[in-house]
Amino acid sequence: METEGRYTLVGTLVLAVIALMTVAIVWLGGIADTIAYQTYTLYFKQQSLDGLAIGSPVKMRGIKVGVVDSYRFAQGGDEAVSVTARIDEGVPVHVGAEAYIKRNLVTGIASVEINNGPSSSPLLDEAPKGERYPVIAEGSSDIDKVATALSRLAVNGAQVLEKMNTLLSDDNQRAVNRTLANLNELSTHLAANKGNLTAAVQGIRDASEEFRLASASVGQAATRAEGSIVSIGQNADAALQEAALAMEKLQHDAGLISAQIQQLTETGTLELTNVSRDIRTSADVLTTAGQRLSNPRTILFGPGQQQLGPGEKMP
Repeated sequence: METEGRYTLVGTLVLAVIALMTVAIVWLGGIADTIAYQTYTLYFKQQSLDGLAIGSPVKMRGIKVGVVDSYRFAQGGDEAVSVTARIDEGVPVHVGAEAYIKRNLVTGIASVEINNGPSSSPLLDEAPKGERYPVIAEGSSDIDKVATALSRLAVNGAQVLEKMNTLLSDDNQRAVNRTLANLNELSTHLAANKGNLTAAVQGIRDASEEFRLASASVGQAATRAEGSIVSIGQNADAALQEAALAMEKLQHDAGLISAQIQQLTETGTLELTNVSRDIRTSADVLTTAGQRLSNPRTILFGPGQQQLGPGEKMP
């Protein structure tokens, strides 16, 4: 029993020591990750990693600031390579930094070169979502830029040569020859008719001068016409004012004539009434005289017994 208890105690102590060592190693590894260096992830999709190995230097402005810790194909199917780089603590890596592969043309050994971001930008110390370490974007080296430019130049040169071949084809050459012949014929014709062309040019100049003079005359006529129109307008205004005064006077005279006619009409009506009354009185007198003259005996001997009125007696 004592032996089994002793073995159990020893096994427990061994397990405890192993656990403590594991914790210490993990803790020391974490401390090393946060103190000795900074870890970044670099993704390379456009550049080849030929000559790059674990432990290859990571440089900034030609100075070694870290090493390549590991690399692997990134997940996602875009054939990008994920490179983990450890950079010495105290080396500021700013937001906007770019990394590219720099290769020795003689030995073929490659290294990672980092173009740091603007010094005014913040430090790159935050890992994007889904990433363990901060990510440095992929850039391009001067050699890559030159190679790209040369490639584009070669493509453009090939296109230019192809266009030149098309331009210098047999059909185009014949067309150019015909064009040159036509130009030669045209120049000969122009030289032969130089005098006529000179006369035509002089005629154009004379016509231009006449047109200029005609334009000036038209301008002067327009100015005079404008003055005449203004004068006519002023005269028309004066005539309208005089016509308005004449109409007012005519209206006033017409009112006076109307009043006089009305007064004359009233006077004439009274006189006609008097004349009518006199005529009626004269008619009554003539009627009475006519009745007396119709019986002469009555005039000579007086009225008879039958003609006496009530209360009248014979003399």
